[in-house]
Amino acid sequence: MAINEIVKILTDSGIEPNEANIEVRLLIEHFANYGYMDLVMGKKLSPEKLEIVKEKAELRAKTHQPIQHIIGFADFMGEKFIVNPSVLIPRDETEILVRKAIDIINTNNFKKVLDVGTGSGCIACMVAKYTNSQVIGLDISSDALNTALDNASKLNLYNKAIFRKSDIFSNVKPGESFDVIVSNPPYIPPSEKKNIQKEVTFDPEIALYTKDEKGLEFYEKIADQAPKFLNKGGYILFELGIGQSQEVKKILEKKGFSKIEIIKDLAGIDRVISAALI
Repeated sequence: MAINEIVKILTDSGIEPNEANIEVRLLIEHFANYGYMDLVMGKKLSPEKLEIVKEKAELRAKTHQPIQHIIGFADFMGEKFIVNPSVLIPRDETEILVRKAIDIINTNNFKKVLDVGTGSGCIACMVAKYTNSQVIGLDISSDALNTALDNASKLNLYNKAIFRKSDIFSNVKPGESFDVIVSNPPYIPPSEKKNIQKEVTFDPEIALYTKDEKGLEFYEKIADQAPKFLNKGGYILFELGIGQSQEVKKILEKKGFSKIEIIKDLAGIDRVISAALI
């Protein structure tokens, strides 16, 4: 079997050709230990390794399980993050949130950051890596926290990215305060569940869905309590769902935040909001 035949297994299942090519390359790199240059130079895969790659492609095509779950990691901001069904797979849009947070932290020389709903720890880890701050990542899921800890250890972020079990702010210790609170909260309304892409159904529902029909539940909960834990002059940042920017802006204004900035993604969608507590 040739590589193009394996690509066809994926395209026949409805995966876009460009995406299928990328995914097959990832499968080859991971399961056959062949790099991109090996393929460019025409290095041939053994029949045994081709068969393994074919089996993994067939699994992907049949189940639409995300490629990241099949290979066990996701690329995010140049690092490979361990992922599994306990955590949300990092998306490109979240990189906008992280880069904005890093910019604010470094500009203001902030030292204490809180990541609410840390999941895989990708936000906490990259903020810790590219700033002089210590980041505490909170999550209600013990399995997610174990994954986040593995990712922080893998990146040698000992005592820079640390993790704690907490339902939003429930386990923030008395007297603790932060310069920045950042969150990519659940923001998909339950009514959207029936329209969700098959691959997304492999993410944990607790990381995806709200209970309210506007998807604003966690923006409201976090913004309501954030001023108690945020230092004056500190910032709050959220990733946004489609069409939610103005509602979240109103929530933040109501809670006393100002200097509100909304950042669009490459598709022109309002994707990140930041605000200061003056």
